[in-house]
Amino acid sequence: MRKVLALLLVLAVGAGFCAVLAKIPFGTDKVDVANHYMRKGVEETGAGNIVTSVVVTYRGFDTLGEVTILFIVAIGLGAVLFVEKRPAGEQKEEASLIVRTGSKVLFLPIILLGVYIFVHGHLTPGGGFQGGAVMASGFLLLYLAWPRHRAGRRTFSAVESLAGVAFVAIGLLGVACGVGFLGNFLPLGTRYALLSAGVIPIIYVAIGLKVGAELAGVVANLMERE
Repeated sequence: MRKVLALLLVLAVGAGFCAVLAKIPFGTDKVDVANHYMRKGVEETGAGNIVTSVVVTYRGFDTLGEVTILFIVAIGLGAVLFVEKRPAGEQKEEASLIVRTGSKVLFLPIILLGVYIFVHGHLTPGGGFQGGAVMASGFLLLYLAWPRHRAGRRTFSAVESLAGVAFVAIGLLGVACGVGFLGNFLPLGTRYALLSAGVIPIIYVAIGLKVGAELAGVVANLMERE
């Protein structure tokens, strides 16, 4: 009986979806928003990467929401996985010599790669989320190689908080300057140059540091739970 009811429910939901889809008009696209981004994006924002101009300026509120969700997830995970200090005498097993040596060689290049990705996010593919994730992977390697190492979670928390405040402050400065939240109130500079696109590189630096610190904090919580 339950299987029959489940099948009927699936059929009813499927029929509802089909009815909704049947009402959607397909054909000529009458929305010109995407075309505007393609035609005017570089001119209005100064960012050579059109995706960046959309993510950081045109839909900046959405990006702020994504960063906020990541922050809430990190806080929730930290609360769920919170553990007291390990009892004396309980030690984690050391990693192999290869892993420890590799971590020494690769940690700094990984961090630099992450920084490069979000600093150049307005010019090349990538940005704050991608660069922050790469940076966090460097700390993951560090924790795997040195499981007894305690890279300060307080430092991660401080960096994350400062980056978040900087992100919101830049947005409010845009409002104060009359260009709207996360609006570009700085000179656009020379197109396709590193120091260009106004506030966009600054925002991406804040996002990269915030995401990197949050994910590194999540990794730290998970490693301490083991």
